[in-house]
Amino acid sequence: MAMNRERIWLSPPHMSGEEIKYVTQAFESNWIAPVGPMLGEFESALTKAAGVDHAVVLSSGTAAIQLALIAFNVKPGDEVICSSFTFAGSCNPILYLGASPVFVDSEKETWNMDPELLADAIKDRIKVTGRVPKALILVHLYGMPAMIGEIMSIANQYGIPVVEDAAEALGSTYKGRKIGSFGTVGIFSFNGNKIITTSGGGALVSKDKALIDKVRFLSTQARDPAPHYEHSVVGYNFRLSNICAAIGVGQLRVLAERVRQRRANFEYYHSKLASLPRVTFASEPNGFFSNRWLTTILLDFPQSQGLNERVRVHLDTQNIESRPLWKPMHLQPVFRSAKAYVSGVSEHLFNCGLCLPSGSSLTAEQLQFISAQISSVLVTSR
Repeated sequence: MAMNRERIWLSPPHMSGEEIKYVTQAFESNWIAPVGPMLGEFESALTKAAGVDHAVVLSSGTAAIQLALIAFNVKPGDEVICSSFTFAGSCNPILYLGASPVFVDSEKETWNMDPELLADAIKDRIKVTGRVPKALILVHLYGMPAMIGEIMSIANQYGIPVVEDAAEALGSTYKGRKIGSFGTVGIFSFNGNKIITTSGGGALVSKDKALIDKVRFLSTQARDPAPHYEHSVVGYNFRLSNICAAIGVGQLRVLAERVRQRRANFEYYHSKLASLPRVTFASEPNGFFSNRWLTTILLDFPQSQGLNERVRVHLDTQNIESRPLWKPMHLQPVFRSAKAYVSGVSEHLFNCGLCLPSGSSLTAEQLQFISAQISSVLVTSR
C-alpha cells in the first residue's frame, strides 16, 4: 500500500509559476546561450537578496568556491581551513588547486565550525608550517548560521580571507544581517534541492567589485579584450546560462515565501516530535535566523544505536525519502590523510542524526503522515 502513495522527496524543486514567464522571454529573444540579459537581472536581484553590492552567477556553488580560492591565489602546497561537517563540494576545490585541506570540527549549538577549535588550528598550523593558512571556508549547515561573529574576528586577526559557504543558507540572517555578506566572498548554490533553484547553478557575491570582475573574467574562459580569442591566463567555463538565470529571476521573487514554508515545516515537526524521549532539534540561538532549509533531528537513544538508520529504512518502506546527516569530511576515505582538529561533535551528529523531508511544497497531510511514521518507530524503540 505504501508504494501506491506518491513518493515524498527530501527537498524537491518548487516552481512558483513565475519562472516560465522569464524563460519564455529568453526563448523569444533567442538568448539560448551562456550570455544574455537574464544574467544581469538575476545578479541584480541576488545582490538585494544577499545584502551585498556585487554578484556573479555561475554553473555551481562548487565552481564558485574554486574561483574564490583562485582569486585568493591559493596554490599547491598552501593550506585551506574548512568546516569538516559539510558536503564534499565545500572542500573538493581545495584539492582541485593542489592545496591541502585542514578540517575543523563543529560546536554543539549550531553544528557549525567551532571558533575555539578554529583558533587552536590556526595557531598550530603556524607553529608546524611557519605560515598562516591561505584561506578559510566556513559553512552554514542546513541553513543555520554559524557563529560568524567570533569566526570572522579570528580570521581578521590573522588576515585570512573567508569563503562564506552559504549554499544552504540563502535567506538566513545573523543579528539582522544576511548570511553570505560577512565573508570576503559569499557562496550560494541553486542546485535542484536548494531553497530556490535554477536546476543547477551557483553564485559568488562580494562587496569587492574588483574581485567580482576577476571571477567573472575567469568564469568565461579568461578571454582578453581582442577581436579574436586571446588568453593570457587559464580560464574556466563556469558561467551560468541565460535560461537558468531566467528560472532564478522567477525563483527569487518567492524567496521569502519559501523561507516561511520551510520554517513552518520545522515548527510542525517540532510540535509533533520534540516531546518524544531523546529526540532533539537544532537550536536557533538568540540573534540567529535559519531558513530551515532542511529540518534535522537527533535520535540519541543510549540503548538504541543505529536508531536513525532504522527510522530512515522504515520511512523508505513508506515511500518517504530521508537522509543521514553529512558524514564529516575528516572521516571520508578521500581525505584520510588530511589534517583535522576534532572534538567528536560532528561524528556524533552523523551517528545519531537524520534529515527529514523539508520541501516547501509539503502538504499538511504529508507532514502528518511523515510525523506519524517517525513516531511509530520511536515509540516501539523506547
